[in-house]
Amino acid sequence: MTTARLSLGPIQEHWAKEKMLDFYRTIESSPVDIVYLGETVCSKRRSFRHQDWIDVAERLQAAGKEVVLSTLALLEANSELGYVRKLCTNGRFTVEANDMSAVQLLAGKTRFVGGPSLNIYNPRTLSKLVELGLFRWTLPVELSKNALAGIQQEMPPGVEAEVFAWGRMPIAYSARCYTARAHKVSKDDCAHCCIDYPDGLMLSTRDNEDFLVINGIQTQSARVHNLIHELGDPTALIDVFRISPQSEHIEQVISLFDQVRSRSMEATEAVPELRRFSASDLCDGYWHDEAGMASCIQARTA
Repeated sequence: MTTARLSLGPIQEHWAKEKMLDFYRTIESSPVDIVYLGETVCSKRRSFRHQDWIDVAERLQAAGKEVVLSTLALLEANSELGYVRKLCTNGRFTVEANDMSAVQLLAGKTRFVGGPSLNIYNPRTLSKLVELGLFRWTLPVELSKNALAGIQQEMPPGVEAEVFAWGRMPIAYSARCYTARAHKVSKDDCAHCCIDYPDGLMLSTRDNEDFLVINGIQTQSARVHNLIHELGDPTALIDVFRISPQSEHIEQVISLFDQVRSRSMEATEAVPELRRFSASDLCDGYWHDEAGMASCIQARTA
């Protein structure tokens, strides 16, 4: 198997334009191979317009990155469908389809990536999407290593597998905006309050334990998912390891993944360092057929 590649997923939270511009300038010189760009959570977040995304895409492409434009995971209006159509017909950059409306627009016209919210859970679904033009798919975050191995046995040749390897996991999407509700305002009158939470709004239990993170209409895991150990596994059937952006220390996180990939550092050495740059505790339970918030491999390196 060839050396796995590193990808940077789309920014899940709402950031100001200058913060996003600064962020992607740092990514130009980073060792990530693939960069996903676009708003996947809420169409009301408009720090970047379409041309802003294209401008950033061009700079990243000039820096040697493979650029992919990501679509919304949940569409609720014709205007949102219109924007997805614009992305799917951009004619220059590959598109990551995050719902079936994007698949319909791309099918039979151009190759595309299947995002984690496309919910591919079995070989039959994957094979059908490959017939429509899918060439890379991202495993739903709740599927395990064993599930991937089972699907890989029946995977059509040439299809790449990508896993969500670092970051707070996107768990669910809703028509309701929970950040707005936390501020006691309606979704229509939200005033983009989610921009005040660059890494989401933590939700705790009555026992003050971190439980979930609210990010507008999206619910995330409170803990940070970490699969860096799989980079050191020569038997792993993973082509791309996806790192999800965070508001601070992303360069250090990417560097640690790159060092483990290049074998200049062991994964067991990298985990304590990753803990320093993580906003929350680490987890990998889903990957090992356990509760998602469990820490299986990481517990051995504490």
